[in-house]
Amino acid sequence: MTTTGVQFETVPHWIDGAPADSAAAEQAEIRDPATGHAVRTVGLGGADLVDQAVASARSAAQAWASTPTPARATILLAFRSLLLEHSEELASIITAEQGKTLADARGEVARSIEAVEVAASAVQQLKGEYAEQVANGVDTYSFRQPLGVCAGITPFNFPVMVPVSMFVAAIACGNSFVLKPSEKVPSASVRMAELLAEAGLPGGVFNVVHGGIAAVNALIDHPDVAAVSFVGSTPVAREIYRRSAEAGKKVQALGGANNHLVVMPDADLDAAADALVSAAFGAAGQRCMAVPVAVVVGDVADQVVAKTAQRAEAFTTGPGDAEGSDMGPLISQAALERVHRALDTAGGQGGTVVVDGRAIDSRGAGYFVGPSLVDHVQPDSDLYQDEIFGPVLSVVRVDDLDEALRVVNASPYGNGASIFTSSGAASRHFAHHVQAGSVGINVPIPVPISWFGFGGWGDSRLGDDGLNYDAYRFYTRSKVVTQRWTEPSKGVTPNFVAAGNQ
Repeated sequence: MTTTGVQFETVPHWIDGAPADSAAAEQAEIRDPATGHAVRTVGLGGADLVDQAVASARSAAQAWASTPTPARATILLAFRSLLLEHSEELASIITAEQGKTLADARGEVARSIEAVEVAASAVQQLKGEYAEQVANGVDTYSFRQPLGVCAGITPFNFPVMVPVSMFVAAIACGNSFVLKPSEKVPSASVRMAELLAEAGLPGGVFNVVHGGIAAVNALIDHPDVAAVSFVGSTPVAREIYRRSAEAGKKVQALGGANNHLVVMPDADLDAAADALVSAAFGAAGQRCMAVPVAVVVGDVADQVVAKTAQRAEAFTTGPGDAEGSDMGPLISQAALERVHRALDTAGGQGGTVVVDGRAIDSRGAGYFVGPSLVDHVQPDSDLYQDEIFGPVLSVVRVDDLDEALRVVNASPYGNGASIFTSSGAASRHFAHHVQAGSVGINVPIPVPISWFGFGGWGDSRLGDDGLNYDAYRFYTRSKVVTQRWTEPSKGVTPNFVAAGNQ
């Protein structure tokens, strides 16, 4: 059995630096979203396999934590070089199992490489502070130490970027890691485990366990897992946050989103329409930073809808590896049915379906739906309230910027929000008053580069710290040392607190 590319029939786990089969485990089919056909299987591990992976990580943790930070960075930089070398292969794996276009997949790999570069800078991030003579003969200094075994539970929509953003930061900080990727897209994680081993990462520092809810529960409940990182839906994020926090673990749980793009009357309407179709329909809308809602201000709404419809109708939907495809399929039949239900109910709740993506389903194979545009959507409708996670753009019409802000800020989610305008005053007002963790000004998807932290507000994030640059705070804990040295001839001060205040 080989674990290169996606040639294997059954995707293995990765424990203690090597592929690990689980013949007795339940098997799940991995389907090609472009055809709906099963292409391979994956073994779903449970508590026993999680115990093996955590034991492997625990046995490697102390030696890895003692490895000098520059030496850790050297291995990560070697991993970066291998990601570059194998970027096309990884993009093909993403497209084969997730369905997004090769262009989107290549972009995902590129952002992953950026995350590795940031993690390799942990030498700078982990520096402590030193204060001399805080009292007579007393100095205080601080430093950060790794947590031990950390776990990541990741979604289907970014099989490389989301796991990488977690595990490279954790590893750079001196932790070992157990990854539970989505069972729908497991192959990329195993391929990255191979590349990490090739880069020189010691066995046990990085482990992969495939599975469903049993594996997730085992990771959350395991007493040797010190921290849990999760990206997925808000209901699951809430449960993972609650249980992990009750168990005394550090936890970051990123949930759902319902991001908005506000179009002002003074905006470049062609640029706004271009932005809306790329942000709403790129990757078939299966991104936590996708834009499913356009909030159009004033009397330009008809123009914005017409321009956006024209672009949506020109979108080519097809297999992700087909030349000319602008958008690939959804991940599953369940996802396809969810989009259909949303469009079925839109008309009865005040919406007007301007572009109907259901019309392309006649091909009869794969989980395809085209871009859909729904005008006159009401904020109390199901289409607006629910996270569709598909290529459906809702248009909400408002009279002014203050009303637009009220609409945006009433959403329980706060992942991202953008505004298109030519007014500096309007953009500044929006940036300061919108309730979202990432804000775009004439930028449709305001995901910052990895040198900035990333994380939403409200129901889009529960728990500690963000990802990217902020991750080193999550994957470490601080220690502050106050010290006093006395001359041997002067003896030892018996009352430190009193002596420190002299």
